[in-house]
Amino acid sequence: MQKLDKQFIKKVRLQDRIATRIITLGGLLVIVSVIAILVLIVRVTIPLFQSARTNIVFQFPLSSPTESVLAMGVDDYQEIAYTLNDRGIFTFYNLVKGTSFLSLAAGADKKVPLQSIELHKNNQYTLLWADKSTSMTEVSFRFLFDKEGKRTVKPEIQTLAEFPPEPGKTGAAKVLHAAVRKTEDGRLTKVVLLDDNSFLVTQQVTKTDLFGNEKKETFSFPVRHDIPGKITAFTVDEKGDTLFIGTDYGSLLRWDVSQSDGASLTDNVVATSGSQAITALTMVFGDMSIAVGDATGGLATWSLVRSGDETNKVRKLRKIHQLATHTAAVATLVASRRTKMIVSFDVEGKVHYDHMTSENHLIDIDHHLTNFAISGSDNSLIGLDRDKNLVVWNIDDPHPEVSVKTLFGKVWYEGYDQPEYVWQSSSGNDDFEAKFSLVPLLFGTIKGTLYAMIFAIPLSIFGAVYTSQFTSYIFKKNIKPMIEIMASVPSVVIGFLIALWLGPIIEKYILAFIFFCMLLPLVLVSMMMLMQPYYKTPTLQNRCNGYEFLLLVPVILLTAALAVWMAPGMEKMVFGGNFLQWLYSDLGVRYDQRNSIIIAFGLGIAVIPIIFSITEDAISNIPNSLTGASLALGASRWQTIWRVVLPSASPGIFAAIMIGFGRAVGETMIVLMATGNTPIMDWSLFNGMRTLSANIAVEIPEAPFNGTLYRILFLCATLLFALTFILNTGAEVIRERLRKKYGRY
Repeated sequence: MQKLDKQFIKKVRLQDRIATRIITLGGLLVIVSVIAILVLIVRVTIPLFQSARTNIVFQFPLSSPTESVLAMGVDDYQEIAYTLNDRGIFTFYNLVKGTSFLSLAAGADKKVPLQSIELHKNNQYTLLWADKSTSMTEVSFRFLFDKEGKRTVKPEIQTLAEFPPEPGKTGAAKVLHAAVRKTEDGRLTKVVLLDDNSFLVTQQVTKTDLFGNEKKETFSFPVRHDIPGKITAFTVDEKGDTLFIGTDYGSLLRWDVSQSDGASLTDNVVATSGSQAITALTMVFGDMSIAVGDATGGLATWSLVRSGDETNKVRKLRKIHQLATHTAAVATLVASRRTKMIVSFDVEGKVHYDHMTSENHLIDIDHHLTNFAISGSDNSLIGLDRDKNLVVWNIDDPHPEVSVKTLFGKVWYEGYDQPEYVWQSSSGNDDFEAKFSLVPLLFGTIKGTLYAMIFAIPLSIFGAVYTSQFTSYIFKKNIKPMIEIMASVPSVVIGFLIALWLGPIIEKYILAFIFFCMLLPLVLVSMMMLMQPYYKTPTLQNRCNGYEFLLLVPVILLTAALAVWMAPGMEKMVFGGNFLQWLYSDLGVRYDQRNSIIIAFGLGIAVIPIIFSITEDAISNIPNSLTGASLALGASRWQTIWRVVLPSASPGIFAAIMIGFGRAVGETMIVLMATGNTPIMDWSLFNGMRTLSANIAVEIPEAPFNGTLYRILFLCATLLFALTFILNTGAEVIRERLRKKYGRY
């Protein structure tokens, strides 16, 4: 028998060791898995904050070192580069071989040199010839494939528009510079700067009559008055409707040249500090902002901002972004044709890459250049150094629009009256300014969780207290499993019901719902005061003990009926017959069918079973000796609960609340289906929100792999992880202090 006992003990100890090791291994695997998930999402997020990188990929001398280069360019694939000399000849280079292979003349019939050029859209040039004629030329790269599928690139030169010289209209004034714009409908606008500090605007419009015959109409008008100082820079927007002028006194003027009857001055502001001369202007991609460079090296962007009172708001130029300053005067500005990137070039040959929205200073290139250009996809920069060498840089900067400020600070976006927190990842046009502020998403997460907890915590804790301390054993045995089963209801079902069933009902009876919330506490208090004298009678004590909640059912139903009956009359008498319209017109509050009220119900239903179950367990684990001692000393049932039971169970109750809070923070399907997913910052009960989890679910299908939006969504996941980790850690610290304070029970 003794030997059998030893074998049995040995077997049990072996089983204990195996179980201990399995449990330990399982716990370690859980920890490792959580850490691996964190490492994965952080690893995807880190490239958002990495600095831009550049490296020289090609460098070789010009084929004709003595020629005067006015412009240059490079294709998006870093295969072909070109230069434009003062004779209007484009010379194309094979970057791999470093040799020229083709020369094309911009004006085949031109026998005169070029006087000046103006770059537009990276590869479109306005060419002003010495005979005062003007042409608009575009460089393109056409891909050809042979029978074997081998690709070759064929450069082409295309003349988009031509304007003959007009000496009769310019009079004695000499043409200095010209800019031409062509719209999709074929309208041409030519703006020339004259040496008498004025402009001549010529517009050519093609009209079609009833018989389908096309007729070209040309009209011209001068821009010569109200220009303070000497004109030092000018540019024209994409449509040729607006002319921007910079002067040597720092004045920035905006002229409307869209009408055939003449130009009108719409803005005249001092754009530089100390009235320094404006030396360069360019339109930022989208034509909503203009970049201004000055003689001190300053660089800023100005945009049209609405100003004035509410009834008479007009758009006026205002500086919205200040970018990195050069050490010398800005000579040239080039705007990206894909993003809000601005490339600036100073008189010392230094190049800066800056992003307007994020105000990120991305790249410095100090190579003593005399000319430069960027590729259409912003991945390359080509420059001509002082030794007549062509140098091509590769630019690696996939996320220029991201910074700590754009993610967590207020940003002044184009078209906005002031800096704001905005999330808007996409739009209908290509020149959209992406808005990646995470603050509205954090706000929406906190808002939705807060309203849900306000609804869920009182019901859960009071229900747990009542079930544990007041009801009968049979009722408790039946009701607790039923509530715990509620936790197994799929969140998508809850979201579906509250979005498509509860939402329309609340919208229809919103005023009745508000009256119900106001009347119910008053009715319950009144009922308790009326029942107080009768409650202690033996009849009620014997029949209602443990089932007092049944008395509340008809009271709640009668209160709901009273609220529904009152609502139409009050709506007609006080709110003009339409409460929702009154909210919007008088209070400026817009009612959305999917709002915070709906979310409070939905998330509340999801977290109530968790909080209720853990709270009830914590209260039920309080020894009967404590409650019995309190009652024996003369304390009432409520005094015992308030002074003994709840403090003793407070660690468990707090843990239940924090677990429910974490459940609400991470909920996806309910908030995705029932919030409207509007990323706004408003505490109003009558509109929705967008949470971090719902934002990930909404945006991830449309996010390009490893793109900016893709990585920002992983940053949202990192924030959710950090938020829940901080909350759980803080909750555990507080729970441990409560446990030490009230002892172990």
